[in-house]
Amino acid sequence: MRQYARRFAGPLLVFAVGAGLVAAPGVANAAAVSATIDVRTTLKVRSGPSLAAQVLGSVRDNQKVSAVCAVTGQSVRGSVRTTTQWDKLSTGGYVTHAYVRSGAIKRCATTSPQAEAVKAKPAPAATTYKVGTVRSADGKVNIRSGPSTTAPVRRVVASGVKVNGLCYVPGAMVNGTIRSTTQWNKLTDGNYISHAYVVTAALKPCPGTPATPSAPAVALTPEQFIKAAVPGAQLGWREYGVPASVTIAQAILESGWGRSGLASVDRNYFGIKCQNGKYGTLANGCHDYRTQECTKAGNCFTTTATFRTYASMGHSFRDHGNFLRVNPRYSPAFNYTTNANAFIWNVWKAGYATDPNYYTKVTTLMAQQKLYQYDTWK
Repeated sequence: MRQYARRFAGPLLVFAVGAGLVAAPGVANAAAVSATIDVRTTLKVRSGPSLAAQVLGSVRDNQKVSAVCAVTGQSVRGSVRTTTQWDKLSTGGYVTHAYVRSGAIKRCATTSPQAEAVKAKPAPAATTYKVGTVRSADGKVNIRSGPSTTAPVRRVVASGVKVNGLCYVPGAMVNGTIRSTTQWNKLTDGNYISHAYVVTAALKPCPGTPATPSAPAVALTPEQFIKAAVPGAQLGWREYGVPASVTIAQAILESGWGRSGLASVDRNYFGIKCQNGKYGTLANGCHDYRTQECTKAGNCFTTTATFRTYASMGHSFRDHGNFLRVNPRYSPAFNYTTNANAFIWNVWKAGYATDPNYYTKVTTLMAQQKLYQYDTWK
């Protein structure tokens, strides 16, 4: 396995770190609480209390921010605590309290009258659930601590088991027996199951969670994936000399058509890592994942690796070209920038992947998907 590519060994919890811009504190609020960010590098500021909400900017480690109030959102495990609390900043965005050190922060006031109970029924909304039935032709289904295929597995259930769903949140794309979807159902015990395996009456979105998923969670058909990949791959060839057909085929193989957690969440299609918190000029941050690594002797172990995050597929593809260009071990391949098969042969021979069939797999994809047509020198 090459230095920067890792095999994901589920169950994991995705940490929300890494971003582009730094959000500066706004006008001071009389009720605001001064807080300090405690994160390895940077922490994303989002438009809502969820890891799926739009990224507005970021705050860095040890930066002082003003927290106006707190709301309940998606559970996150951070460097300070594991919590569902999200802090609303004076700038208007939200950060998870899992990476914040502060005094007590008051709860945000409810501005919508519909949010208050107006009926006399004693049971609160949180205890109202709908019974669903698990349907799986893929074996047992994991129930996880969060809405992601990398979140820790709390238990497994067999097809036919009943589950009690409270509400739903957007999360990682799953192709299941019932459907392909980014919806995850939150259960009465606080854990999550992919809606791809559940037959149930319609659930409402969980409070404080966007009703629609973020763009990275959307799965593409093979045709859509290739169409989206072409511009970035061709730009990568013009800038660095990596044939577009090679880049697209490697992305398909290494990200599973963009459906891997690393690709769907962080738009990293090649497993390129951060080094000592540095992510270069084309990535926009770093993201920790639990991974499984194996020695040449075949001994495998679980560790934590930090991977680059990107604002777009195109940035990931360009960084892939840059990665190959700046590593001397791959320099022989650049004698064949207009010969796609010879290029990937030399990349593989230089140790890019330990899979003895890697070259065959890549060139088969190039031929089957007619990727050579995107090599712009033709």
